[in-house]
Amino acid sequence: MAKKTFESALSRLESITDELEEGELSLEKSLKKFDEGITLVEFCNHKLEEAKSKVDLLLKKDGRLTTEPFDETTSSE
Repeated sequence: MAKKTFESALSRLESITDELEEGELSLEKSLKKFDEGITLVEFCNHKLEEAKSKVDLLLKKDGRLTTEPFDETTSSE
């Protein structure tokens, strides 16, 4: 399998969700899909945490560029 990306994992997770919502799978297959989904959620959360830790806003203060941790509560204007 090719290197897993956040986008491919999220797409697969959406597909699994659709399959489980349909309710056509046996209990055993549903549990396997659920387990795969949990693994994908953990992968996606890890990727999001990695990205979040790398996000810095560049601000110009007193003629110098400084970095400041990303503030989730700040809305874009």
